Amino acid sequence: MSDSTQPLSRRGLLIAGGAMASAAVATEKSRALAWEAGGPGVPDGDDDVRRTKIDVHHHFTAPAWVDWAEREGLLRREELQWWARWEADSTLALMDRAGIATAVLNPTMQDRYRSAAQAREGLSVLFGALTDLTHEYPGRFAFLCPVLPDHPEVSTWALRRAVDELGAVGVSVKANYGGVYLGDPSYDRFLAEVDERSGILFTHPLDLPGKPPGSPTVPGIPNFMCDFLLDTTRAAVDLIRAGTLDRYPRLSVVLPHAGGFLPQIATRLEAFGDFCVPPLDASRVRDCLHRFYYDTAGPLAPACTLVTTAGADRILFGTDWPAASAEIIDRFTVPAVETDHAFTDHQRRGIYRDNARRLMPTLPRPAHTRPGPREHAPERPLGAGK
Repeated sequence: MSDSTQPLSRRGLLIAGGAMASAAVATEKSRALAWEAGGPGVPDGDDDVRRTKIDVHHHFTAPAWVDWAEREGLLRREELQWWARWEADSTLALMDRAGIATAVLNPTMQDRYRSAAQAREGLSVLFGALTDLTHEYPGRFAFLCPVLPDHPEVSTWALRRAVDELGAVGVSVKANYGGVYLGDPSYDRFLAEVDERSGILFTHPLDLPGKPPGSPTVPGIPNFMCDFLLDTTRAAVDLIRAGTLDRYPRLSVVLPHAGGFLPQIATRLEAFGDFCVPPLDASRVRDCLHRFYYDTAGPLAPACTLVTTAGADRILFGTDWPAASAEIIDRFTVPAVETDHAFTDHQRRGIYRDNARRLMPTLPRPAHTRPGPREHAPERPLGAGK
């Protein structure tokens, strides 16, 4: 979602609907799913696979960072959007309900710093909060390192601190900054540093360039409905056009929301690639389409085109929590994978966890020992929380 600070609207509250509905579930009960993340001696039937998902698209606004940012005058807490109101108990309850063993946290709101010194201080607060969280809930959370193109020296420091020292499993970057997309040469230094680490680059869309943040391009249509998908598509096509994946062969790029419109325009891109500068060869387009990874957050549309375009082994499970509410995840995101006839059971296992583990072998594993009997969280009607 956009990082603009606007008061919560009625629509925002409705979208947030189920986000806090499960907070009453005790934290200790929420932790008990940890044993189900896989490992030696852990059962691996169909039901276990469905309860050991790895969520690679999970937004995280650290409460400790919010406290710091408010003191610094970077935000006003009462104006935070629903997606910036992250809270551990409701998150763990949602994860248990959806069968998510581990969530990969993507820090939000890291583009507000006024200086390099402030950016370094803010990132230090963030990294401290992430470290505390991963220690408090072993195996339930991993995290990404945010980068700041406006502060390249700070980004280099952040990569060393978060990836090399603290164990971040990947790097987070926006699809564009100020209208400059990821294929632009200005990203080369940063991409080379990630490539040197055989790193994973998670992109995320913003509002399209040329509009004030949060301002709808089309009145009455929220930008995340259409524009975010186009922003992701533009970033992917720009990476293909610029030959970025060839220049940095150890770089793995994850596209959110099933790649935006990229799978749907794959044939169009092959047919009209000659009109790009430099021209795109159809075989190069096809190769790149199979080299991206795609997450299911959004939720995922019928997957036939995506499977044909990229292959099921390039698809990762993602929820978009808490930007997507518990109701949306329950009603749309999980069933989109579970009931789609384009997937075999073997492919679902890959989407739920195996593809992510292959991509990110350093992902933490929760404890392999089954805890004692526990009560299950009560089922919540899909409409609850509104």
